[in-house]
Amino acid sequence: MTDNGWTAPEKPAQMCENRLVAAILDGTFPVNSNLPAERDLAARLGVTRPTLREVLQRVARDGWLEIHHGRATRVRDYWREGNLVVLAAIAAHSEQLPADFAANMLTVRFLLAPAYTRLAIERAPRAVIAALQPCLALDDDAAAFTEADWHLQHELTILSGNPVFTLIYNSFSNLYQTLGEVYFHDPTNRELSRAFYRELHECAQNGDADCASALIARVMLASRERWLQIR
Repeated sequence: MTDNGWTAPEKPAQMCENRLVAAILDGTFPVNSNLPAERDLAARLGVTRPTLREVLQRVARDGWLEIHHGRATRVRDYWREGNLVVLAAIAAHSEQLPADFAANMLTVRFLLAPAYTRLAIERAPRAVIAALQPCLALDDDAAAFTEADWHLQHELTILSGNPVFTLIYNSFSNLYQTLGEVYFHDPTNRELSRAFYRELHECAQNGDADCASALIARVMLASRERWLQIR
């Protein structure tokens, strides 16, 4: 069948998983509480019991639940017991995010970005220069800046040679798109980023990893402070 622009209906298992994760995040099923009995939970989530069992196993594997045969299923403390899969799911449910989540995410980026940028320029300065080219001729548009900035940072993690950086960064993909358009709506932030791209391009041309690392640390810290002003 050709693509006609329609969205495929959500499968029962996926719908159930989304509802269950959302219910955990919004406190319907609080951390360290026990889920309702299987029959009741299946009815509340609108699925059959076999579908629910499949979803519970998947959600438990991802780190949301603790299942023991013959005992109630416990909601794990996902902030302390979670993993990258949980992080990606939290970021995808932007309507349920704690107020400080974006600031915390930017703090993590501030800590990681100098390291992966340094490695990228040490390993592949020409590839960094190529990755920066789209950023040097951007339309003055929030969506364009968001997309370009995401691709640049993503490419830098890949060029670092450490795939863990990329996995962490991918966890924020959906949230990055949402927050980026808010941040880049301010023309001052767009101009600051233009200046950053030009300076990073110069560091890469010179093969100066120290320059790039210091630059991106300064810019990431400044962007966090500007985000806090926006919010």
